[in-house]
Amino acid sequence: MGFASLRRVYESETHHLLYVLNLLDMMCKKTLSIALVQHACSRDYPYNLERSLDGIREAAAKGAQLILLQELHSSHYFCQQEQTSCFELAEPIPGPTSNRLATLAQELEIVIVASLFEKRAAGLYHNTAVVLERDGSIVGIYRKMHIPDDPGYYEKFYFTPGDAGGVPGSDSGFAPIETSLGRLGVLICWDQWFPEAARLMSLAGADILLYPTAIGWDKQDDAAEQQRQHSAWRTIQQAHAIANGIPVAACNRCGIETADDGNGQIHFWGSSFVSGPQGELLAEAPIDDAAVVLVELDISRNEIVRRNWPYLRDRRIDAYADLSLRYRDHLKTD
Repeated sequence: MGFASLRRVYESETHHLLYVLNLLDMMCKKTLSIALVQHACSRDYPYNLERSLDGIREAAAKGAQLILLQELHSSHYFCQQEQTSCFELAEPIPGPTSNRLATLAQELEIVIVASLFEKRAAGLYHNTAVVLERDGSIVGIYRKMHIPDDPGYYEKFYFTPGDAGGVPGSDSGFAPIETSLGRLGVLICWDQWFPEAARLMSLAGADILLYPTAIGWDKQDDAAEQQRQHSAWRTIQQAHAIANGIPVAACNRCGIETADDGNGQIHFWGSSFVSGPQGELLAEAPIDDAAVVLVELDISRNEIVRRNWPYLRDRRIDAYADLSLRYRDHLKTD
């Protein structure tokens, strides 16, 4: 066989090998198309819900498999003040809103994560994220664990902290929810400031962290303070992605909302975003405008990142007992 013939055989075999390798890569690659639906809210519940449903339909038409809605997406942010009349906004799960979302999930064959004001029992309410499977079934719920109580965010008045029970067989409030698209580490808003919550979700096998959110600026803060807050909000969530080697998605509301008594106002800063497992910003919504943010994630990359940055391997679990303390008073030196 001459040189030219050998070369043709070599090139043919090389081409075939590359084809096989590419095919194997495609078979091993696990992709996930996720969308975040960001919009402003008013006191018109049906209008808010329709905006969410329209965003879901738009996202599904663009190919989204998993759709994340913002915190308390169907109502105005009533927690700016304490008033018992707002408990009338709560509903059971399953209930009217989760049923409508379930119907849409089944119709579009998508997974939806939606934050609702849950009435669990008479006088017992939660800020709850419900996860709806592609067949419309509820596969799990997560009840917000960290509850703020700050000016403009009086959530302790309304929401009981979460506990076990959202995920069958779990003894922790921080348990991923198993879906056809993977294990979803669902947390809510104030949870995003606590690395412990992200870590526990990661240690339980979460493929991605999801944060329905409602956060914004107080009009009394100057521009420099507003920038620091906004930057800190995004940075800490990107840090969760880095520390755990998994993507993070946060869906926030936008618009300006005034308290029911007219004495307070929050400028919700939108900026819903998706971060990759090394904290890289993959997509971000505008501050003041409604948006549907769509990102295709390569979930199989989580494994590659963790092999190169083996934080879970090198954790000194034998030295962390004091993390269960409120404060290490026994080490104080005065």
